[in-house]
Amino acid sequence: MQLATGHEHWSSRLAFLMATVGSAVGLGNIWRFPYSAGMNGGGAYVLIYIAAVLLVATPILITELMLGRRGQMSPPSSMGKLATEIKASRKWKGLGYAGLFTALCILSFYSVIGGWALAYIPALGSGVLAGAPADKITGVFTDLVSNPWTLLFWHSLFILVTVLISLRGIRGGIEKAVNILMPMLFLMLVIMVAYAAAAGNFAAAVDFLFTPDFSKITGAVVLDALGQAFFSIGAGMAILMAYGSYLNRNVHIPRASLVVAGADTLVALLAGFAIFPIVFANGLAPNSGPGLVFQTLPLAFAQMPGGIVFGTLFFILLSSAAITSSISLLEPIVQWVDETFPIPRKIAAIISGFLTWALGLMTILSFNLLADFHPLGMFDRFASKTFFDLIDAFTNNLMLPFGALLMSIFAGWLMNKTITSEELGLATNQLWFRSWRFLIRYVAPFVLSIIFLTNIF
Repeated sequence: MQLATGHEHWSSRLAFLMATVGSAVGLGNIWRFPYSAGMNGGGAYVLIYIAAVLLVATPILITELMLGRRGQMSPPSSMGKLATEIKASRKWKGLGYAGLFTALCILSFYSVIGGWALAYIPALGSGVLAGAPADKITGVFTDLVSNPWTLLFWHSLFILVTVLISLRGIRGGIEKAVNILMPMLFLMLVIMVAYAAAAGNFAAAVDFLFTPDFSKITGAVVLDALGQAFFSIGAGMAILMAYGSYLNRNVHIPRASLVVAGADTLVALLAGFAIFPIVFANGLAPNSGPGLVFQTLPLAFAQMPGGIVFGTLFFILLSSAAITSSISLLEPIVQWVDETFPIPRKIAAIISGFLTWALGLMTILSFNLLADFHPLGMFDRFASKTFFDLIDAFTNNLMLPFGALLMSIFAGWLMNKTITSEELGLATNQLWFRSWRFLIRYVAPFVLSIIFLTNIF
């Protein structure tokens, strides 16, 4: 199949890898993975997470990139085009629309959390927290989330930065941004790990992350690890399909996908090595949940030699990772708007950013003025959930696994071997191709069905 004419493409294989790794590496690795590992017992959780990345998330990653490159258009249009090619129902186009909606919803609250990371840069960098008591440090987070105007400012700033990068296009915007941010991110992460090894209890962190205690494994822990693998890789959000549509044919998708999955997992583990030594050295709880990064960690930094400098560096790192992911979340929406309406890409990026910003207002209010408002409070299961809780659960627990499930069915059962082997650059009798096809036809649908049905019932 020929590449679409008039369609922007990555300038090189390295540019594609940098952008795709950047899309995967974000808050899911540096914020969500450490606190999830902390809450779920450490080592055993990490093993399940790595297995989920290899056996389920990576095959979906390969599949989504393949569908994007084959379609060469926005996710809805690509799915419609592919459905026509294999003589399947055009209703499969709805899978692309579902991906766009999922990306929009996730970015709407992702940008609020990204705003938290931005807010902590001046909070720590000013030095006012050096040696401060615990109540003052935890009060920083409480004051931040309880003030809707403050949250609105940082949310707006985060979205503005994302849109300014996106409106410059693939080569002029996204590529240039990731070429700066990704090397900087890896360098900062290595520096943070070195600092944690010198100033923290590194041995305790290694033991916590790599000594499995299988007595702590429950069905809920397994589901959390599987969900984390999908959220971290970015599968099912239409991101990879959009990025795949800009992909040249000289890129070997399976090899590139393994690089992306490996880099993403490495960053998650390095984040654990940057955080847990500091937590253990200060006698703090690793299972403090979502507040681990925004409440527990600043408390530790404030008491440690050089902690303010390295704490500021950590939140610059976190903000950089959040930005590389946010531009990827916005891209499928921008791509579809730009493709559907006769407007320049710049206007498409502004419109997409505004929609995300507006939806994010509900997440902002969920932490303060609407903290006691429970939209589905008439149902026992959702009685205590705010709008933010609902949109988080809806996207991560339902939309992501359901989208990935349909994608695996489409690629594994409806597309024939000739088409998929052509796109993947693998002969149908090769072990790699047979392994991918087995995983995408049987393992991924089975696991994704369990996740989806468990979260429904």
